[in-house]
Amino acid sequence: MVSNAYQSGFGNEFATEAVPGTLPVGRNSPQQVAHGLYAEQLTGTAFTAPRGSNRRSWLYRIRPAAMHGEFTPFEQPRLHSDFSRSAASPNQLRWDPLPLPTAPTDFIDGLYTMGGNGSAEAHTGAGIHLYAANADMRGRYFYNADGELLIVPQLGRLRLRTELGVIEIEPQQIAVIPRGVRFAVELPDGQARGYVCENFGALLKLPDLGPIGSNGLANPRDFETPVAAYENLDGQFELVAKFQGRLWRADIGHSPLDVVGWHGNYAPYRYDLRHFNTIGSISHDHPDPSIFLVLHSASDTPGTSNLDFVIFPPRWLVAQNTFRPPWFHRNIASEFMGLIHGAYDAKAEGFVPGGASMHNCMTGHGPDAATFDKASHADLSKPDVITDTMAFMFETRGVICPTEQAMDAAHRQRGYQACWSGLRNNFTPPKA
Repeated sequence: MVSNAYQSGFGNEFATEAVPGTLPVGRNSPQQVAHGLYAEQLTGTAFTAPRGSNRRSWLYRIRPAAMHGEFTPFEQPRLHSDFSRSAASPNQLRWDPLPLPTAPTDFIDGLYTMGGNGSAEAHTGAGIHLYAANADMRGRYFYNADGELLIVPQLGRLRLRTELGVIEIEPQQIAVIPRGVRFAVELPDGQARGYVCENFGALLKLPDLGPIGSNGLANPRDFETPVAAYENLDGQFELVAKFQGRLWRADIGHSPLDVVGWHGNYAPYRYDLRHFNTIGSISHDHPDPSIFLVLHSASDTPGTSNLDFVIFPPRWLVAQNTFRPPWFHRNIASEFMGLIHGAYDAKAEGFVPGGASMHNCMTGHGPDAATFDKASHADLSKPDVITDTMAFMFETRGVICPTEQAMDAAHRQRGYQACWSGLRNNFTPPKA
């Protein structure tokens, strides 16, 4: 049974059943589950985590998740979590879009690691990947034991068939698949490309709003979780797992997407970035990009994230006596940026949808020469209305180590640094 219905609200307790009478009343694991099902708990945080941050769901399924063959190592050479193979670079780096495949390639085979930091063993850091695919996952299912997956489509829709229901996303929407949840990916448009952030650290959550107050940025009610849907299929299938940085495969004689009902707060979800309530200055000066924060993974340092997911959506720039685009800057955090749609206001050319840039800790970057010249002479009596755009950033507190394949890629823009070569020495000290 397949359903595309959703429940709204971030982090709430949900209860959903595809067959009436599936969910038990008054207890989570009765002696006998209705309809001959099995009860199974899926836990995403420590059992003793505070109630406000504790994440778990009870699943009522046709077969327990323990039923599959023995796992053996599986190789997908473009996907890995070893970020020590190449030295981290202080250079400004930028790439054209990942080329679409010509041979049949599903979502798993289409993953391409760009870089990352930390590790699944340490439960900190993040892996940054691209994907380019042209085939559905047929007879193949996947789960990631190393971290939750934040999926950002750029080209083509994705249909995510998960244990807890079906999620469909298109460019300018995102989905988060929690650690351990099994799923398969279909491509309604025949091909797809986008970005994936693999979060090894604390679960992604909405940021506190502080002085902003009770409303703004991403609103909890705009996050959607799927209702229960199940597959009751027998056959010769493959279950692929990512565990401690490696891929493994096992034979499985049935579809693992067989959860008939579930309740809890550990589930996949989607969010439409076009619902983001953008905030900015209406007087002067330039707020920090943290005003564009959608989700973040907290670290053990208060006020410092393990991972931030930031977007740059359509907005009005009205600040007076101010350089309106992002200023030149060097950060203690490291940035991986992508463009989903349209043009990015801080670059005149070279940064296109599906492309990416990487600026590591204390690497200087900012507007190119053409953008600087235009913004320096703009008429600030009029607003600058930025439309038809959607860019994003994965920002981490750790240095992002690029992979060898990313550094050697034919689609890396080796002349990227030249975009600042037109910035002239305009210094004119006053004459004595």
